[in-house]
Amino acid sequence: MVVGTTSHAGKSMLATALCRIISRKGWRVTPFKGQNMALNAYVTSTGGEIGYAQAVQAWAAGISPWVEMNPILLKPQGNMTSQVILRGEVAGTTKAQDYYEQYFDRGWQAVQESLQHLAGEFDFVVCEGAGSPAEINLKHRDLTNMRVAKYLSAPTILVVDIDRGGAFAHVVGTLELLEPDERSLIKGVAINKFRGQQSLLQSGIDWLEQRTGIPVLGVIPWVDNLFPAEDSLSLLERRSRKPHRELTIAVIRLPRIANFTDFDPLEAEPTVDIKYVALDGNLGYPDAVIIPGSKTTTADLKALRESGMAAKICDYAAAGGIIFGICGGFQMLGQNVSDPERLEGSDRQTSGLKLLPIKTTLERRKVVRQRACLSNHPQSLPVDGYEIHQGRTRIINPSANPPECHYLFSDTGLGLVDPSFSIWGCYLHGLFENGAWRRSWLNHLRQRRGLISLPTGIPNYREQREAMLDEIADLVAEHLDLKPLLLG
Repeated sequence: MVVGTTSHAGKSMLATALCRIISRKGWRVTPFKGQNMALNAYVTSTGGEIGYAQAVQAWAAGISPWVEMNPILLKPQGNMTSQVILRGEVAGTTKAQDYYEQYFDRGWQAVQESLQHLAGEFDFVVCEGAGSPAEINLKHRDLTNMRVAKYLSAPTILVVDIDRGGAFAHVVGTLELLEPDERSLIKGVAINKFRGQQSLLQSGIDWLEQRTGIPVLGVIPWVDNLFPAEDSLSLLERRSRKPHRELTIAVIRLPRIANFTDFDPLEAEPTVDIKYVALDGNLGYPDAVIIPGSKTTTADLKALRESGMAAKICDYAAAGGIIFGICGGFQMLGQNVSDPERLEGSDRQTSGLKLLPIKTTLERRKVVRQRACLSNHPQSLPVDGYEIHQGRTRIINPSANPPECHYLFSDTGLGLVDPSFSIWGCYLHGLFENGAWRRSWLNHLRQRRGLISLPTGIPNYREQREAMLDEIADLVAEHLDLKPLLLG
């Protein structure tokens, strides 16, 4: 089990590294997070939704993602409410104050059943906690941290982010707030995100081990943006340091931004600078603007308008800029979004940005599935990805001559582009992971700048992700002594 003193301490990264390290030793290993709260989601081969971080951990373990790896996924949608995904399927919507009464028993049952299923298939289960295990006002409803560790009698690592400051207090305070049977499971402390000379830290490590009686397993150095961010707060910490950047792509940081892991492949391009722009920020004139996915399309559309960002985006489009909308961002590009059942609020219809001749109707049934098809633009290429949305989008005048837009894919329901190839929109998450398609689209941007085209005969992003997972595992294996946990 991996728990942290705070959010963003490095739990996901460490659990991912452990999955790869254990897999390398020849054992069958699976990740597990009982309950995750995130808007970055992945769709399994069976059409179930789980947290994207658990999918990455599964890939680190060399296996396919299963819904049992994350039996409860909470997707915040504003007003202190969340959509509840139970065993991969939508179970309902709940307010924070009602969650314990409505879902705790069902959730704990799903956690136990998932663990039992995984235990029958794998040699190791690497469990990840959430936030802190010492939130005394929430422990009675905690389905993720020490309740899981106690259920499994799992040796547990406590990871702390030393870059925040106060790391020793965080460790000691967390341990003090654990019950004796919980504290007894903590077998080691991992200090994460350290900058500087470790010799200067040694006296603190010695004190901490003497004070707590728990060994410090090691110190992991700071590494820039090596692991995918799990929530939008992490986007605030991202800074570009690319010396050879030639293109700038602005991603609008919507209040309920979802699945921004879509842009990790673009971040990995050495010539592309990704800039996340707040609604009150300066859009400027980048080479392209991406409107990402949103958990609540209508509310984020209103936020775009009220902040003035919608006007900036439309002015940018009128000046000939390139805009790409994905999922909720695709819906926003249309004439309007209808919500006849008021799934997202009190308004039955919300005006869109009117950049594509489409209308979207929100429906209760959620589309969650993996997809594979051929692209039509920028060229014909095989692509794959996944859908997660509650809207159905249609062209207003599909028989117009000349056509008002072109279908992006062989599956005509997945996306469109306008005749000038300036306004793009699609439902396909993971599209940029397709290496040849990504480079073709980037070359479309580069040609407008008079830049030479990049080669398109490159592997898909999953190969770069594999290299990243190896790098994370190598880093952890070098700096942490895991023998007491894996062999003891």
